[in-house]
Amino acid sequence: MSRIAGYHAHVYFDATERERAHELCTQAGGISGVTVGRMHDKPVGPHPRGSCQLAFGSELFARVIPWLIVNRRGLTVFAHAESGDAMKDHTEHVLWLGPSETLNLAALSRP
Repeated sequence: MSRIAGYHAHVYFDATERERAHELCTQAGGISGVTVGRMHDKPVGPHPRGSCQLAFGSELFARVIPWLIVNRRGLTVFAHAESGDAMKDHTEHVLWLGPSETLNLAALSRP
């Protein structure tokens, strides 16, 4: 396996959960080293519904993931490694906080 360069955590939401997701992502952005992406109201790439990406380095894993476990407020969070192999990073190098969902794997390409 390639070296893990960092992680992405995608906070999933629908229209009724959007505000809660926005609040969670804003709070997560207060953790030094976490970069908050845009709020996508529709599926983007492999993600099956609205989402917001949180990006962070490997050194923050032990801080960010427990924080998300405690603070996710019922939202589903899909977290994955960034190893350079997008397919494996979205199928094998993953964590689900809350129920897992079916990803659109056709949107990914192999390196």
